[in-house]
Amino acid sequence: MKQKNQRTENPFGFTDTNKRYHTYDYYLRRTFGGKCAKIPIDAGLTCPNIDGRCGRGGCIYCSDRGSGDFAEAPTLSVAEQYARVREKLSSKWSTERCIPYFQAHTNTYAPVGRLRALFEEALAQDGAVGLNIATRADCLGEGVPELLAELAEKTVLTVELGLQTVHDETAKRINRGHSFADFEEGFWKLRQASEKIGICVHLIFGLPGETREMMMESVERVAEMHPDQVKIHLLHVIKNTKMAEEYLAGNYTPLEKEEYVTLVADAIERLPADVVIARVTGDGMADDLLAPEWSRKKVSVINDIDKLLYERNSWQGKKQY
Repeated sequence: MKQKNQRTENPFGFTDTNKRYHTYDYYLRRTFGGKCAKIPIDAGLTCPNIDGRCGRGGCIYCSDRGSGDFAEAPTLSVAEQYARVREKLSSKWSTERCIPYFQAHTNTYAPVGRLRALFEEALAQDGAVGLNIATRADCLGEGVPELLAELAEKTVLTVELGLQTVHDETAKRINRGHSFADFEEGFWKLRQASEKIGICVHLIFGLPGETREMMMESVERVAEMHPDQVKIHLLHVIKNTKMAEEYLAGNYTPLEKEEYVTLVADAIERLPADVVIARVTGDGMADDLLAPEWSRKKVSVINDIDKLLYERNSWQGKKQY
């Protein structure tokens, strides 16, 4: 008789472990046959809410590297960055499969000719099996959707769109520089360009002024759009940011660990079962993190999410509306 455990009793379909949500690890194994190393690349681009097109200063929580803190210097070529990061990760990842990840700032915010050269150089690197491009939904200008559709014919392409929240009042407070309507327009522009373009939507929990109800509304609106992937982030307070100024002045209180774990479990229950949940928490550069301190123990957070779903006898999509 097979012994019962969390794995054998797991009612969720998109898994072969005890996980009760559609993990990125499961997606990688099903898509590429095993784990892949993500190789962060900084293309030296900027953002429209930094250079003045729609704002200055960037999002209030964003570091100077624009989420590209783990990449090499943008003065290096794509090939040099790829080689250096791959070498650093070789001791951690025993795999030859790599996914170049254009992560820093807005990676479709440049002329199409420059973008094509950057992306094709990345795909030409040894071991590159896919491509991830982080950008904003309001930066899909003339020729960009067509370029992305072309790339999706050559490789497994994921375009990551930072949404963070569906609430325009919060977007203004964090200096996001676009509305939810702008996001929707860009999302559907990508969908129409090619069904082969994988779309990953980013959400942040713990944004200033947001209640649980507001965060769940963001989740539910995204669930209705049915992206291919979702990344859920905790708001980190990073040194030398506008968010850090608010925190140090006593004007912002980060989420507690139990609050965040509960929010993520609630979100998982509301997302369609076939949507890959590519992240349930994240980490900033250790030396630059001001708060919350508990977020440094990422594995503990992930384990607590798994435990809560099991205790609830719940899984991804169980409460999808």
